[in-house]
Amino acid sequence: MLSEKLGLPIIATGEILRKVAEEETPIGLRVRETQKSGNLVPDDILAQIVRDRIALADCDNGCILDGFPRTLPQAALLEELADLKGDKIFAVKISVPRDMLWKRLAGRRICSSCAATYNVYLKPSKADGICDLDRGALVTRDDDRPEAIEQRLALYDEKTKPILEYYKQSGRLHEIDGVGDPLDVFSRIAGALGVTGIGRG
Repeated sequence: MLSEKLGLPIIATGEILRKVAEEETPIGLRVRETQKSGNLVPDDILAQIVRDRIALADCDNGCILDGFPRTLPQAALLEELADLKGDKIFAVKISVPRDMLWKRLAGRRICSSCAATYNVYLKPSKADGICDLDRGALVTRDDDRPEAIEQRLALYDEKTKPILEYYKQSGRLHEIDGVGDPLDVFSRIAGALGVTGIGRG
């Protein structure tokens, strides 16, 4: 929604990495094994992916990063890239209770054909395990399996939480309540960033 409102591209590192993981290359294998375990992809791989993507012309006026940075070294790299482009950084933390976050992750199912997203707890398909759109089989991503989720949450507490303090100290952190209707959450984000013309009307 924010991308459509501002006309900025979304750089979702998770999606990029999942595509890399499908490749039968040394880096693809490395990323695939890392994702299965629930660990974070090494900084050097993510750094190159983000650096290359931000250099494209559609990012000349800025971009929306999803899933990056997740460690302090990645945050430092982003500062360098922003300085080079003359961009400002705004960090948004969408807060959700841990039990709800677990349901969002563990309940997520992806259509193996069209990639539509469902959730067995929050947004189930009409027929169990079958996509409403094209009847494709719904699958669970490797990083949405319980053991991988536990590892991801532990890594978040260890590696990502320090970033919140990093941005908070510089006055660039916007903490948003992530509970409720998606449009309401979007309105809160837009309001925090000073984006006008958001509403249900």
